[in-house]
Amino acid sequence: MPNPLAFLLTLALVPLDQTFAATTTTQHSPTVEKHSTPTTPTHDKTTKIDTQQPHHTNETHWEYSGLGGPHTWGELKDEFKTCKTGAYQSPVDISSVTIGPMPNIRLKYKSSTLRVINNGHTIKIEYDAGSFIEVAGKTYQLLQFHFHSPSEHTIGGKTYPMVAHLVHQASDGQLGVLGVLFIEGRENAFLNQFWEKLPLNSGDKLVDRKSKLNMKNLLPRKLQYFNYIGSLTTPPCSEGVNWMVLSHPVEVSRKQTDTFLALFPESVRPVKPLNGRVVILKN
Repeated sequence: MPNPLAFLLTLALVPLDQTFAATTTTQHSPTVEKHSTPTTPTHDKTTKIDTQQPHHTNETHWEYSGLGGPHTWGELKDEFKTCKTGAYQSPVDISSVTIGPMPNIRLKYKSSTLRVINNGHTIKIEYDAGSFIEVAGKTYQLLQFHFHSPSEHTIGGKTYPMVAHLVHQASDGQLGVLGVLFIEGRENAFLNQFWEKLPLNSGDKLVDRKSKLNMKNLLPRKLQYFNYIGSLTTPPCSEGVNWMVLSHPVEVSRKQTDTFLALFPESVRPVKPLNGRVVILKN
């Protein structure tokens, strides 16, 4: 899979004739409690928690296939109806873009305690308060990041082996999500800090207060990005999300991708139509 930017430059680019209206490893044992015996006990057992969305409940059970698959999400619960009726949904295929001036992404990330959750749909890492990005004068606080394999957004119809979604929120409630695409290559050193500690069972959480992560160590050097307004890619599929999909991927090994897929063989919502939206590539 080529660099997404290089790949798109082989395609026809849309002229800049529209305005984009958008607001805009330490060798030690983690401190954990035991809750159940993992199916494959390759690392310390973890503690059961009340996971945040996305999650399973007795009332609603959404999945990535079958009766609870993406085609039914909007009918499972009234709060999920935007998954069916929303006109500006995500993910999308990024095939034609408008090249134009866009604000830089200013990173203000601090280190965070390692808190890894298996929520039944993906691996989610909760991040300590106080880290944020600034885009066009607007501040988005980093809440958490999680993974999908393969990537949910596609570039020219092509997927990437994995993607990380860095979920931020502004003071007005708007979400800003950075998408970090992975290309197969060398082992990713950032992932290596916790990839062998992933909780194996849904609802399990690992907290290692001796391990610290800094989100900036995952990101590519160049923060050029594709920008559009879309939605969450999981129920309730809320719209108004400021998507910033980085155009330069980072490397991940096949083994690392396979580790994630062993836990979550399915974690991807199909792409949705743009419905007139314009994807802008920062020049």
